[in-house]
Amino acid sequence: MRRVQKEEIQRVIVKRPMTSYKGDFGRLLLIGGTYPYGGAIIMAAIAAVHSGAGLVTVATDPDNLTALHSHLPEAMGFDLADHELLCEQVQKASVILVGPGLKESNENQAILHMIFEQVSSQQVLILDGGAISLLVASQFELPKAQLVFTPHQKEWEKLSGLDLASQTEEKSREAVQSFPKGTVIVEKGPHTRIWTSGQEEGYQLDVGGPYQATGGMGDTLAGMIAGFAGQFPQVSLYERVVVATYLHSAIAEDLSKEAYVVLPTTISQEIPKWMKKWSDKDQVTSTENRE
Repeated sequence: MRRVQKEEIQRVIVKRPMTSYKGDFGRLLLIGGTYPYGGAIIMAAIAAVHSGAGLVTVATDPDNLTALHSHLPEAMGFDLADHELLCEQVQKASVILVGPGLKESNENQAILHMIFEQVSSQQVLILDGGAISLLVASQFELPKAQLVFTPHQKEWEKLSGLDLASQTEEKSREAVQSFPKGTVIVEKGPHTRIWTSGQEEGYQLDVGGPYQATGGMGDTLAGMIAGFAGQFPQVSLYERVVVATYLHSAIAEDLSKEAYVVLPTTISQEIPKWMKKWSDKDQVTSTENRE
């Protein structure tokens, strides 16, 4: 398994051109937060915005919209039950994240099916949390989008057929190859692994720890991945996902030096500072020299 190197991070997180505008950095649609899981989609949206996403729109239960705008006035939001608007937003988005706080129900299964029918190969579709459970229960055919899955160990069991004891590096590598070529899978766990089908060797994180074992950590990671996926076209989607996943745990590890538990929203607050540091090669070098 490969480890993320500083050169790889610097290839992904680059300085923005002086002529940049918000449309250059992704039009994101985040779907989830059905009762009683409203916090999940809000944390994902916070992470996406702090990761530099250009435009973030959230489709969720209307009860969450006041809290969303209170925590994150930079995001737009609308009622998930407005299917006409949802369909319109799906077609406009460059990156669609489905699943943080999405409850399993027939209505949400129909929404997932609609998304699968609408998305194109030009769009990134990230399936997290409830969307993974809905997919496994429905047996829908996977769409021709650029796919990213972010399963924790029990969700990976559903997707791969591997029980917890069988989720070895070798077995997971084999299971990944059954997905459409180019699919990216973030196999979350004590030693998170990131794979892409069509390549034998994956990445394994050497950062992170038990201080991340708290609610909302995966939602924040999904939002970061969505934010990175909408940016940095100079590298592959796989590289964007790898670096977002690494940065999420690296920030947590740094915060754990002074905190017993690291809260997901605290990680989000730190993302812009870390991205600034990594986009400035001279600053990274001088920091390493001081150490």
